[in-house]
Amino acid sequence: MARDERGVTAQSEDFAAWYNEVVFKAGLVDRGPAKGTMIIRPYGYRLWEQLQSELDRRIKETGHENAYFPLLIPQSYLSREAEHVEGFSPELAIVTHAGGKELDEPLVVRPTSETIIGEMMAKWIGSHRDLPLLLNQWSNVVRWEMRPRMFLRTTEFLWQEGHTAHLDRDDALRETMLALDIYHEVARDLAAIPVVPGEKTPGERFAGAVATHTIEGMMRDGRALQAGTSHYMGTNFATAFGIRYTGEQGREELCHTTSWGMSTRMIGGIVMTHGDDKGLVFPPRLAPHQVVIVPIVRGADTEVLAAADRLAGALRAAGVRVHVDARPQLTPGFKYNEWEMRGVPIRLELGPRDLANGTAMMVKRLGGEGKQSVALDSLPKEIPAILEEFQSYLLARATAFRDEHTRTVDTWDEFAEAVSTGWAVALHCGTRECEEQIKSATAATPRCIPADGDPATGTCVRCDAPSAYGKRVIFGRAY
Repeated sequence: MARDERGVTAQSEDFAAWYNEVVFKAGLVDRGPAKGTMIIRPYGYRLWEQLQSELDRRIKETGHENAYFPLLIPQSYLSREAEHVEGFSPELAIVTHAGGKELDEPLVVRPTSETIIGEMMAKWIGSHRDLPLLLNQWSNVVRWEMRPRMFLRTTEFLWQEGHTAHLDRDDALRETMLALDIYHEVARDLAAIPVVPGEKTPGERFAGAVATHTIEGMMRDGRALQAGTSHYMGTNFATAFGIRYTGEQGREELCHTTSWGMSTRMIGGIVMTHGDDKGLVFPPRLAPHQVVIVPIVRGADTEVLAAADRLAGALRAAGVRVHVDARPQLTPGFKYNEWEMRGVPIRLELGPRDLANGTAMMVKRLGGEGKQSVALDSLPKEIPAILEEFQSYLLARATAFRDEHTRTVDTWDEFAEAVSTGWAVALHCGTRECEEQIKSATAATPRCIPADGDPATGTCVRCDAPSAYGKRVIFGRAY
């Protein structure tokens, strides 16, 4: 396989190998001691913190409050909602012994928190005045993975999960779409991933949900990534857990509930949407370091180091996240390669000659024209605008790639060809049996019924039965 000088497999040769190598070599993650677990290293966790803080702010601005619920859930809680427990059963990790003896009731390690939060909602809600109840939790969850892949599918991962209770269907559906809109905004405006929002088909719904809505992004190998989901639960969990309220007329009614989540899977999405054969490419709005300054120092020269620190201070004052790489044991060339691998949007090189000229050499990670000489005193003003241009460039680049690899198809041969390299937009009958046949033949699954899809009817691309949904469905191979 083709590799660069640091040993990274080319995307065109083996995208999966490229991904696995780059997340480790760039210092995002390491393997945990238990099968399928991951250790998020500081550089990767700073990326998660950037995403987390921005998402948390948006969630709170819409009136939600953060809370925390237990990691261990009585197994009987999951059994109350039959479809829910059936959907999660193969993935459950269960504690049967503790304190040196067998437990009277096994405890499930949290795969998601609908059940424990539903139990508490039933306790906390009594009147219509208690609604809506808008909760959010930042936590870890455990879902046993047989084929783990760092960030994308690991036994334990980090996420936020919103859980809300409402008076009626309409209010709960507004909440469902509000959460989806937040995810769409975060993916598009922060991660520069041009996701497509839409509804899942019945066969792809979350276990126990009445409707599941999703944002789907295309990675640079043409596969789809489900980057965030929002579920309308109807009264399913309210029935199972007794989540009721007394209305204005004195009648007891069931609440309508929602749940929605976005996880550390987004880190994998950022890597696979923007990365190239040289390594990571981070969108500036989320990058741990937006700018890295590499001082070029000879011997005991401290003047350049002092100038680099002054420049860093001026950039920080302008709102830029900047890092000075002053490691004396490494050559400038090594540092250039390392920060290119680690996806930093802008590198500034500062040596004695540059300092004497009052300039620095600027290198963009993508979309630039090699090195550019820039006046030191202009950088605090210019860099923020350059970072915004870089952010826009990444979104436009990813959008063009997605559009180039998405085909509207009408025949099975066209469908099979389209999903081998990207997405097919096709008419579909909506039956699970047909979806299973499509998956068996092509490995493609229905990703979503796009929210902005044009009206369309006809016959299913696979089985010729009448199409459902009144519009075409996006199909693709997925992570």
